[in-house]
Amino acid sequence: MLQIRKDYLIFKSPGFALTAFALVCVVTGASVSASAQTRSSRGGTAAARTSAVEQPRREDEPLFSEYKGVRIGMMADEARKKLGDPQDKSDEQDFFVFNEQESAQVFYDKTHKTYAISVNYLGTNSSMPVAKTIFGSDIEAKPDGSMFKMVRYPKAGYWVSYSRTSGTDPIVSITIQRID
Repeated sequence: MLQIRKDYLIFKSPGFALTAFALVCVVTGASVSASAQTRSSRGGTAAARTSAVEQPRREDEPLFSEYKGVRIGMMADEARKKLGDPQDKSDEQDFFVFNEQESAQVFYDKTHKTYAISVNYLGTNSSMPVAKTIFGSDIEAKPDGSMFKMVRYPKAGYWVSYSRTSGTDPIVSITIQRID
């Protein structure tokens, strides 16, 4: 049985969250230049990507814009209603454990609005999303099998990142964070 220690997964402060994110980037060998990030193009026409029940998606809108109904800018109380009772709760962040392989952290600003969501998947399981579902295209794996991509969506007001460690039991972290 996999034991999840809260002190390894919980970011204790927003500053630490950024430091931890940077560490994940370094560990996976990622080199991020926010000014150099560009949106990946998608194959097919807009008509081919749109069905009768879907609204057409603008190119500057991310595919991954929420987690279990929680969005950037949502009030803390509303986020907790969507995700349930957090394992660890504070005015600045909540930590949720859904099962042995999936957890999430939701960060709040001083007005109690969600400014970041980080979702972690441990090991291989069927609910672990692939990069294509996050960005609309695959990410090329590094020689060791790890992956990283970050895309800024200025019109949406946030960025989205996908990080996958190498190995047979990878950790996938997907983060959405408001651009300040």
